[in-house]
Amino acid sequence: MPERATGYVPAAAERAERAVLVGVDRIGDKRPLAWDLEDDLAELARLADTAGLEVVGTVTQRLAKPEAKTFIGTGKAEEVARLAREREATVVVLDDELTPSQQANLERLLPDVRVIDRTALILEIFAQHAVSYEGKLQVELAQLEYQLPRLKGMWEHLERERLGGGRGARFGAGESQLETDRRLTRKRIAELKREIAAIARHRETQRRARVGSGVFRIALVGYTNAGKSTALNALTDAGVLVEDKLFATLDATTRRLELPMGREATITDTVGFINKLPHGLVESFRSTLQEAREADLQLHVVDASSPHAAARIAAVNEVLAEIGANDRRQLLVFNKCDLVAADDLARLERAWPNAVFISAASGRGMDVLVDRLAQEAARLDEPVRVTIPFSRGDLVSALHERGTVLSEEHTPAGTVITARVPHDLAARLDPFRTDEDAQDG
Repeated sequence: MPERATGYVPAAAERAERAVLVGVDRIGDKRPLAWDLEDDLAELARLADTAGLEVVGTVTQRLAKPEAKTFIGTGKAEEVARLAREREATVVVLDDELTPSQQANLERLLPDVRVIDRTALILEIFAQHAVSYEGKLQVELAQLEYQLPRLKGMWEHLERERLGGGRGARFGAGESQLETDRRLTRKRIAELKREIAAIARHRETQRRARVGSGVFRIALVGYTNAGKSTALNALTDAGVLVEDKLFATLDATTRRLELPMGREATITDTVGFINKLPHGLVESFRSTLQEAREADLQLHVVDASSPHAAARIAAVNEVLAEIGANDRRQLLVFNKCDLVAADDLARLERAWPNAVFISAASGRGMDVLVDRLAQEAARLDEPVRVTIPFSRGDLVSALHERGTVLSEEHTPAGTVITARVPHDLAARLDPFRTDEDAQDG
């Protein structure tokens, strides 16, 4: 049975496969800011390279709307087939998601190559890069939900044998096998959803514990390859894999971060986003992306060297809105500033005056970033008014070291201090809280 009908690149496939890319410029289609078909194909080429494919050709087409049967039309499909034969390609990758019927029809028109779409390509990259048990489950779920409506194509050759073969049999081998596969796939999808839900409940328990601790929670978000993992390493010495490939890391990594004035924070690296990120992947990784939805602060890392920085910011915010995480406080961090010319960097600074500009690889600007994080954490500090006995000089020192002292007065009863302090310190000060009205009287 040919593997090409499964609709995705097998993980064990030879990495020397040669690919032809196909992009469609849809007239009137709404694209990200300053983003055109050439940019789409450049990103698709990077995805192909990450998946281990060698790009040997590109075909483009301008359409008012996709052709219902084959997306690109029969004539364009023949052009793609000719180019694939000339370049000895074994894979054709379309930059848009195909319906199951469009994929099946294209496979009939391109019998000598496998036909996959952008979604299948991204699924394969995720399958290659998932490391944790949860990550592997999430990828498998997304793959199976993608494959389920496409299973029919896997058994069409048996169905043709049934129709051309003997008489009197109502159900042939192809139909029986198709129904078996559908049943097993649905069963496995249900099992995966139960397992992922159980892990999500455990994650929620851990998350509630972090909330109760009063520790400031930071979630790293951003376009894939913006340097989130490098930033995490620079801030915490986390030792997370850093590679110049799209989706080099998928699994959420949480580390503790010491901030100035004795404040503690947790910082979590989440999966990178991308333009036209498949909806199924967003759904499958929803529990992982929960970190971005419930963080006290989203640290939105942007590749300052990309000419499409603004479009990528918009693409990330679109996904955050999709998962209900667009109401969180966000700090923009432009990374890779060492790769940007001075004039271009000045333009970015004028356009985004509240952002932080760093190079996580070289350490440039990291001290400024840490100070901004401390300022953001301080926004959540709790106001207190306490009377500290003279015997508890340790608490007075802690207030000055870890809080923002607004007023301080020495009285016969002790030192009366009004301040803003982190939640954990506020809890230590509970026995010494002073009723402000009584104190004023």
